[in-house]
Amino acid sequence: MIDPLTLPKAELHLHIEGTLEPELMFELARRNGVSLPYADTDAVRRAYRFGNLQSFLDVYYRACSVLIHERDFYELTIAYLNRARAQGVRHVEVFFDPQTHIQRGVRFDAVVGGIGRALTEARGQGVTSQLIMCFLRDLPADDAMATLEQSLAHRDVIFGVGLDSAEVGNPPRKFREVFERAVSAGFRAVAHAGEEGPPDYIWQALDLLGAERIDHGVRCLEDRSLVRRLEADRIPLTVCPFSNVKLRVVETWERSSSTRWRTCSSTDCASRSTPMIPPTSAVTSARTSPTWQEPCASTTARSSSSLATASKRRSWMTPPGPAT
Repeated sequence: MIDPLTLPKAELHLHIEGTLEPELMFELARRNGVSLPYADTDAVRRAYRFGNLQSFLDVYYRACSVLIHERDFYELTIAYLNRARAQGVRHVEVFFDPQTHIQRGVRFDAVVGGIGRALTEARGQGVTSQLIMCFLRDLPADDAMATLEQSLAHRDVIFGVGLDSAEVGNPPRKFREVFERAVSAGFRAVAHAGEEGPPDYIWQALDLLGAERIDHGVRCLEDRSLVRRLEADRIPLTVCPFSNVKLRVVETWERSSSTRWRTCSSTDCASRSTPMIPPTSAVTSARTSPTWQEPCASTTARSSSSLATASKRRSWMTPPGPAT
């Protein structure tokens, strides 16, 4: 039997703001003078019961209100990285949502500076990373383009761009020009699609945005021709079983998807999305792989779903040195 704790892992679908633990949330709120609508940490945990994606986002954005200064983003990120390292994670591809913070008056430099400093520090302890900036699909494309322009000064820190937030009614085609500009500037492209939105959103992400990877993508199973396209082009999916169940995308992972994924040869990966959705860890998420007893490559550090090079992926199999 494989020990899931020691198995080297690559975490490829992780929203850094969603890793905020209730204790740190309250500490940052106190330090920054932010009022929270929760009496204590237990009340926060009780709020982590969601009926759909939007009800989750309401709590998610409320939690983000405590993140103001570069130090806040550093502490958020390094706390996650320390937990991930203890769970055998060797590589992370981290999403962040700058628009969530900019519209509250937070400086772009503070967001990237804090997250980037923590990622750099973790590399010295054996956890490599890529940072992916997501555009909020429920905001106008012009807002996304303005955010992209700000990001160009941080091209050395930000590796790629993505698309997230409320999916229904916000098709990928809305951001075609933004992604064209981003790719021309050298950013790699991924996109959330086919979580709550229809299979057509996955087609759009592939054909209009040039996405190299689809994050979530579970509704591809409703369109066999789309599944064949994903298989033929070796487009990976970062599937988030706990998130899908908790946000009611599927009733249960076992009944709704696991058997069907076994019949699909597309490269897929069991991920966490936002660890504020309990009870998730890199270990419990890896266990949800349909082939856990002989673990699928994408839950281990050999994952081909990563945007990293093959040689870099091989290096993750080497255990990191002791923590300092």
